[in-house]
Amino acid sequence: MFQRSHQPAGRERAVAEAEEPLYAAIATARTTTEAPPAAERAARATLRAQIAKLENELSAILADRFPYLAAPPAFPERPAAPAGPCLPGLGELERSRDRLAARVQELRARAARRSEHERRAAELLERMRLEPGRYRYYRVPVRDLGQGGCGVWEVRPRLGLVGMLAGWWELTLSSGCP
Repeated sequence: MFQRSHQPAGRERAVAEAEEPLYAAIATARTTTEAPPAAERAARATLRAQIAKLENELSAILADRFPYLAAPPAFPERPAAPAGPCLPGLGELERSRDRLAARVQELRARAARRSEHERRAAELLERMRLEPGRYRYYRVPVRDLGQGGCGVWEVRPRLGLVGMLAGWWELTLSSGCP
């Protein structure tokens, strides 16, 4: 009977021997790309945690100061996104974190300026309440106090022209929107 050998003959054998190092290189490449070193995994986890913390802080600031503080414009992202899912590299994660940190810092500064504006408006309103004659016709919108609505606090003469001539001034709140 005719038996066939499992050993490749001649040319087929040479091709198989040449392919063995190639297969070994591919297997090595697969294992190195599939399982990043532990240090890189830890760095990715740290960066992702920092990004999540910054995103939470950004959204908390915006939610607390909602109608009076708008979100800062987003910084330009990557120029061209690859088609399909991808795993961002450490450099890209660091750039994302840095862009987000810059947005949070800008938003903190804007929130601090808004808080200072509201504080000064509240102080002015208190002075107007204590000495209305000194602040004739001054107006403080309710929006400047950080309150909702569209009313305006104003020092006006009590009883119209008679009150103005007599020096009777009072602080009043308008009835609301026109």
